[in-house]
Amino acid sequence: MVLEGVVSLDWWGREEWNLLSAIVVIVAGWYAGKLLVRVLGRRVARRFQRPSVTRTILRSLRVGSLLVGVFAAMGFLGLELGDLVLSVTVFSAVLGLVLAPIVGSVINGVFVLADQPYEIGDLVEITDTGERGFVEDITLRYTKVFTLDNTFLVVPNGTMRERDIINYSAEDERTRLSLTVGVTYEGDLDEARRLIETAAAEVDEVISGGPGVRIGSARYPAKPTCYIDEYGDSSVNLTLRYWAREPYKLLSVRSAVQEKVWEKLQETDSVTIAYPHRHLVFDDAREGVDAAVSDRER
Repeated sequence: MVLEGVVSLDWWGREEWNLLSAIVVIVAGWYAGKLLVRVLGRRVARRFQRPSVTRTILRSLRVGSLLVGVFAAMGFLGLELGDLVLSVTVFSAVLGLVLAPIVGSVINGVFVLADQPYEIGDLVEITDTGERGFVEDITLRYTKVFTLDNTFLVVPNGTMRERDIINYSAEDERTRLSLTVGVTYEGDLDEARRLIETAAAEVDEVISGGPGVRIGSARYPAKPTCYIDEYGDSSVNLTLRYWAREPYKLLSVRSAVQEKVWEKLQETDSVTIAYPHRHLVFDDAREGVDAAVSDRER
């Protein structure tokens, strides 16, 4: 019985122990990364105060801890860093073609985090596609946008930096909207402008007054304001400009304002919404010629 145990122990040789040690070290590195994230997560979040940067740093800690475990495992298996570098050099052409887009996305991800065009939680719109949604996550390789249609849009950072992005919630969430209303020339323009401004101010999501909204060096009135835009062929076009408190439900806010404007203008007889009219004018002389032709035919 003792000899069998000795034979079994000899069969479990040094190579097997090294393989087991390498596996244990890799697993330990993975668990160490999770522990670092758990211990340092709050401190990193308080230090940088940006969710995207915080997540990137914590991901880097987790990946770095795992890489330390991998390199330690390579030592147990007898692999040296020089061997790895030589292997990478041999296959550099193939790996370059495969890794070039990934490396480009990582570099652009660093620029995205540094430039801060948007942050996690911001409402953004990609102008060339018209997609609008909330930034769900920013990594070194891609940006994930949760669209308003309840779908995920994953865009590589290299492509994201080349596009025009509208950020609706950066710094100041107030967003200015406009509405054009055509009224007849016979109506009371002052009354029409007053009714339109009052209607917009009655919507809860619209800023009804207060200090002006500052954009750069300019300052605009915060309350709804209606201007005479132009004199059209069949109407006087009035343009209403108003500020929505939040950019997250712009379509519903615009619909509510238009509904209120319609109700206000329908309640008065001094203002009428214009619409195109067509007047058909018959030439009496031409009608007489047609009548004479008809008499000759009889």
